[in-house]
Amino acid sequence: MNAPKTMSGVYLTGHGGPEVLEWRDDIPVPEPGAGQVLVRVAAAGVNNTDINTRVGWYSSDVTGATDAVDQKVEAGGWGGALHFPRIQGGDLCGIVEQVGPGVAFKPGQRVTCPINLPRPRPGNPQGFIALGSEIDGAFAQYCLVEADDLYDVSASPLSDVEIAAIPCAFGTAENLLTRAGVTAGHKVLITGASGGVGLAAVQLAALRGASVWAVTAGTKAEIVKSQGAENTFDRNDPLPQDMFDVVIDVVGGPAWPSLILSLKSGGHYAVSGAIAGPIVEADLRDIYLRDITIHGCTHQAPEVFDRLVELVNTGRIKPLVSRTYPLKDIGIAQADFQSKTLPGKLALVP
Repeated sequence: MNAPKTMSGVYLTGHGGPEVLEWRDDIPVPEPGAGQVLVRVAAAGVNNTDINTRVGWYSSDVTGATDAVDQKVEAGGWGGALHFPRIQGGDLCGIVEQVGPGVAFKPGQRVTCPINLPRPRPGNPQGFIALGSEIDGAFAQYCLVEADDLYDVSASPLSDVEIAAIPCAFGTAENLLTRAGVTAGHKVLITGASGGVGLAAVQLAALRGASVWAVTAGTKAEIVKSQGAENTFDRNDPLPQDMFDVVIDVVGGPAWPSLILSLKSGGHYAVSGAIAGPIVEADLRDIYLRDITIHGCTHQAPEVFDRLVELVNTGRIKPLVSRTYPLKDIGIAQADFQSKTLPGKLALVP
């Protein structure tokens, strides 16, 4: 089977607003080399990280919330400066189209992969690259992926759109829960609980047998409870102190000190996002005198996604996808995502 020579997709041409997203119909289709797979994209998820990369939020020069970046930056990607044009899209569900030499995958298999692809190297065993950041991603008709990074999800009862909602949100959530050691009987607090990662964390923590409490807007409380939360706090509610074994945080910002105080002595705080702002105030006494452990969570060990794919293929998890858009409408989809009015995930279809 021969793929076409060109494809449609979205180029990121620099850091900035939606104007730096350029729809193109003449993007060269990459050819798979040894150990590589050309995947025909069936669906791609919409994520904070794609928008953060577009606006350059990962630059240390940016200190505000993710929806308030209004400055020009040079090194705004996960790993610093990006090479433009870049095809973004860290959430991939697709069909194997062509394979290079030495690849066991066959055309027609349905596949996905993590957004964070492990690339350990001497002195940095937790090294990784991000799909759609350091290499081209899923915001096009085809995507070139290393075979070792791909997982077969042909057996899953989930739809293509649902599988495209898994890698970033559920991968991040499972990694947070793993690093924090969440297990049955733990009382867990999850921030940003109506978003993609937060809602995934609610579902996965409940699946582990934890008692889940969530921070969310009051209008979305019932949706969050439907995914496994026992109770919720409104975003403006004061949090109880010394109540939780684990806090899973993707929000950061001004509420950060109260999250630390909500932990029991010996508790674990795991973070993988800061949509309300990356700069926080800390009283170190509240951390060291109470033996709090802080986990920064980005690198994902392969066994994290291994477990997730098993849950996907057996149908034990199911993401909430609120809306699907044609890929050409990526600007509308990202604006809807940033409005925070829709719970769970949004997806794009080429």
